[in-house]
Amino acid sequence: MRRKFADDLKALHDQLLEIGRLTEAALQQAIEAFETKNQNLAKAVIAVDGSIDKLEEKINDFALWLIAKQQPVATDLRRIIAAIKIASDLERIADLAVNIAKACIRIADQPFVANIHNILSMYRLASEMVVVAINAYDQEDISLARSVADMDEKVDQLYGEIMTSLLEMEKTDKEALAQMNVLALVARYIERMADHATNIAEHLIYLVKGKHYNLND
Repeated sequence: MRRKFADDLKALHDQLLEIGRLTEAALQQAIEAFETKNQNLAKAVIAVDGSIDKLEEKINDFALWLIAKQQPVATDLRRIIAAIKIASDLERIADLAVNIAKACIRIADQPFVANIHNILSMYRLASEMVVVAINAYDQEDISLARSVADMDEKVDQLYGEIMTSLLEMEKTDKEALAQMNVLALVARYIERMADHATNIAEHLIYLVKGKHYNLND
């Protein structure tokens, strides 16, 4: 019975890595679509979101079945709870990638009214946070998890710079207001991605140490 339970936990772990892989791919496609204004790629990001949603549901159902069937204790229970929470954060990150793909479609082929360098830098950093957080979970590496918090500070700094720049532009370029609002939303979506990546790192620390930690403190 214990061997079967260990196999089930491994299957849960593998499912979580799969939703992580799909989310990482959605992130890369969404930023490429945004940067190049590739409408077809943006639509592809939106189309794959349903598969990610279904995988999260599958993970939740499997995790709840394990709790009901095996009645796990201590570390095993934390492992299952962490999996449910991480799957939820990954699904939300994928939703945010969809939101950015939709922003790309709204901008269409219009030239960018502002320099998007900081937005791209922020996006790549947030995407790296997601990758590092998933690796931290896979390897149960607390030092990797803690490094996510350091990157989150840089994301927050870039977010502040972007919003300040857009607010200044709004004072002088009223005609570009509609697109500036879209760019502000994109920056907000990226900032939320980073928050969810930080959540994943915190769930890993909870799994390993059995205590809740706020990495933003």
